[in-house]
Amino acid sequence: MIELRNVTKYYGELKAVDSLTLTIPKGEIFGFIGPNGAGKTTTIKMLATLLVPTAGEIRIAGIDPEQEPREVRRIIGYMPDYFGVYPDLVVWEYLDFFAAAYELPADRRPRLIDDALELTDLAGKKHELVESLSRGMKQRLCLAKTLLHDPSILLLDEPASGLDPRAGSRSGNCSKS
Repeated sequence: MIELRNVTKYYGELKAVDSLTLTIPKGEIFGFIGPNGAGKTTTIKMLATLLVPTAGEIRIAGIDPEQEPREVRRIIGYMPDYFGVYPDLVVWEYLDFFAAAYELPADRRPRLIDDALELTDLAGKKHELVESLSRGMKQRLCLAKTLLHDPSILLLDEPASGLDPRAGSRSGNCSKS
């Protein structure tokens, strides 16, 4: 499902990822563990089509993200460690914005939004302003956004960061394929 062959990424003179070769089969849960600066986030961003490797080859479900980034984005759900929210929107509007970006049909969006809110324990916050949410609730909102289009692959960068201990114990730093 995910293949990296000799993937290297430089930022100027700094080598962030050095000849990484990795295969993650369908159905596997995989986590990156390492110190800050080890290249975990850089690798996830390359998988999410946000960065292009300096060298090497990546395939997501057999698709080259450099050649067909839009196709890869249809099958992945990417949740960054730090993410932007639109504070003047209420929670359902925020999710509707991303549902439209995922090209989900307008008539299906309300149900998909309700399902994502229920799954992330935010159903009671549907009409709240995003800016009024705690950091942990914003993190769950980002997870709801990530799950809206029912991706086959989840790329979660520090998904438990900022969550309360009860919610955090249900999460992990992983990529699910």
